[in-house]
Amino acid sequence: MKVAVSSTGKDVENNISDVFGRCPYFIIAQIKDNKIENIEVIKNESINQNSGAGISAAQLLVEKDVNIVIASNVGPRAQDVLKQFNIEIYTGQGRIKDILQEFIDKKLKKIN
Repeated sequence: MKVAVSSTGKDVENNISDVFGRCPYFIIAQIKDNKIENIEVIKNESINQNSGAGISAAQLLVEKDVNIVIASNVGPRAQDVLKQFNIEIYTGQGRIKDILQEFIDKKLKKIN
């Protein structure tokens, strides 16, 4: 499964971003058997859009075949796009490394 986390920086030591559509980066973790197997960092090109940044960011993650999104806050239009592609959304705060472990341990809250 692929889990995307909105990030303030380029690695798992950075914190989760307060925003989804305008976060600087997404950290995409490949999780298998409750272990992180691979990490991919992608720059969020939607960050400077005048409008529709959340929708564009959501579409980017759809193209990356992401199954789960973890963010502090996801706007309603971005949520609609993610849900349309059956991508589950969870909320979290703190360091990405810790957030991913909390997800693996089933301790994060799912947004419906």
